[in-house]
Amino acid sequence: AGVSNKVDRWLQADSSSIINIRKKIEKYQSQIMKIPNLTDILQLLSLCFGVTAIAHLGSDIIAPFIKNNAPGLSRFSLTSNFFWIIVISTTIALFLSFTKIKNLEGVGASRVGSVFLYILITTIGMKMNILAIFDRPGLFIIGLLWMLIHVTIMILVAKIIKAPFFFLAVGSQANVGGAASAPIVASAFHPSLAPVGVLLAVLGYALGTYGAWICGVLLELASNSVI
Repeated sequence: AGVSNKVDRWLQADSSSIINIRKKIEKYQSQIMKIPNLTDILQLLSLCFGVTAIAHLGSDIIAPFIKNNAPGLSRFSLTSNFFWIIVISTTIALFLSFTKIKNLEGVGASRVGSVFLYILITTIGMKMNILAIFDRPGLFIIGLLWMLIHVTIMILVAKIIKAPFFFLAVGSQANVGGAASAPIVASAFHPSLAPVGVLLAVLGYALGTYGAWICGVLLELASNSVI
């Protein structure tokens, strides 16, 4: 963040938009921010577990129905309970973000979400066998190439559209690290900009939920056509 002005000059970017965003966020936070009481906390937790329960209920209905009536769709993961849990919960969350429920951000919705995110990451990590990396060392090369392509595309696009370094750095981290690290990068530019990192990461999650599935389907179709 300390070299952002130099990078912005190289990108020929106008960083005034960052200042405007910062002012808008500070104004919005001052309007909705408050110390949460018991009711606020219960509303947050009820919303979290309620959406999760609906997602589980929907997956328990949709997945078996597709499995019994259209088993051929299993190749597209449409018979997977986990797939439908993610899709349903993501869709509900996106819908709720356009309602007054978004004001729960003022009592710490993002912070509560981050706690559950860290729990999820920890759970995934506990299932990982760290020694397995020695079985497939070539995957590291693939990862490095993947990141090289990612960085190259991000820099080229930022140069073409003259995007400020802030969006380049935070957008990249939102795609790679998600909500766990994007707010940290954003706050390095200014503490009030941390929510921008959260929003970009959430947008990445939303697009990734559908985009990753579509990408997987396309890759499977491509592999079958090659074979």
